[in-house]
Amino acid sequence: MDASVEAAVADAHRREWAFVLAATVRVTGDLDRAEECVQEAYARALATWPEQGVPDRPGAWLTTVARRRAIDQLRRDATHARVLPQLVGTGIGPDDRPDEPPVGAGGDGPLEDDRLRLIFTCCHPALAPEAQVALTLRLVCGLTTAEVARSFLVAEATMAARITRAKKKIAAARIPYRVPAAAELPGRIDAVLTVVHLVFTTGHTSPAGSALVRTDLVERALHLARMLRSLLPDDPDVAGLLALILLTDARRPARTSADGTLTLLADQDRTRWDADEIAEGLGLVREALGRRPPGRFALMAAIAAVHAEAPSWSATDWAELVGLYDLLVRIWPSPVVALNRAVAVGFADGPEAGLEALDALVDEPQLADYAYLASARADLLRRLGRHDEAADAYRRALELTDNDVEARFLEARLAESEQGQRPAS
Repeated sequence: MDASVEAAVADAHRREWAFVLAATVRVTGDLDRAEECVQEAYARALATWPEQGVPDRPGAWLTTVARRRAIDQLRRDATHARVLPQLVGTGIGPDDRPDEPPVGAGGDGPLEDDRLRLIFTCCHPALAPEAQVALTLRLVCGLTTAEVARSFLVAEATMAARITRAKKKIAAARIPYRVPAAAELPGRIDAVLTVVHLVFTTGHTSPAGSALVRTDLVERALHLARMLRSLLPDDPDVAGLLALILLTDARRPARTSADGTLTLLADQDRTRWDADEIAEGLGLVREALGRRPPGRFALMAAIAAVHAEAPSWSATDWAELVGLYDLLVRIWPSPVVALNRAVAVGFADGPEAGLEALDALVDEPQLADYAYLASARADLLRRLGRHDEAADAYRRALELTDNDVEARFLEARLAESEQGQRPAS
């Protein structure tokens, strides 16, 4: 197999999968059948491109092959006899892309890009949040079921069953394959953005494993955010999410040292931050904050922007960060946001004030097994010189941490705290 052809197919899979699948679903009206046809199209590309050459428009080539395969299957399949006349009536031919979705698919949304239909179908509120994320990774990003399973730290068979159930629910509930109408869009876009943000945060700091970052998930989330930005260029929440991802991801090169040790924000070499991502992110933040009142992703991006613009840790405007967190917790009263605000208070007004803000969260059920609550408390106690209490908090954080990089950092801090407990010789 020609390496250049393999690379071209892999690039087409990364760039074009969502478009090809979404266009094929419009023909089949069935996610499973469409997915099968698209997989066959990519397999055919591997077989024919070495002889025929890589087409000028790989996505269009793959879409044509997948749709032809879908139409052939529908014509041969007697169980789809009722669907075939509808397809013929719309004038769909092997070389034509349909102008309207299949009957029942809708089409009254403000934008009619096939990929948007696919994203909103995967993120329909009738589906459980974990099913929304799994379907988005599988169908929009093109990850294999095994790759999605690894992202969720579950067995492949478990994830396969979860995805199958979600697809069946889409069919049974007759979830329409369409972009929501203009009146529905504000309520539905937040679910989509939440899914993309969850994909990013899962990749930004992997919940478990030997690596701090799941680069594949980070890149998938960035790809999805850019896709949404191109499809919804005037949506300030989309701009805010993309800004947040860019400004946060810009720090990735400096988050670990050469030997893989975790480097806290305070100690990072800021010259290693991605200047292009920061510049793009700052422009998007200004755009996202133009809406009044700003949304949660715009405020989170603004928080990331304060860090991005600070020339050093000591020059960080912690008072501004506390003010932004005050606004964020008002519109999005999340315990995690309140935890982050407490950390900011600890730097703006001192560790005693931060600890007081943190202690108000100890009874939050959502934070009961949250490692970052224990580690934040440990750091504040360490800064106050209360080493025995800090050691206990570090031990608790270690119990709740499954990421090896973070665990090694906590072990080092625990050792420092235990050393601080010993009487001076």
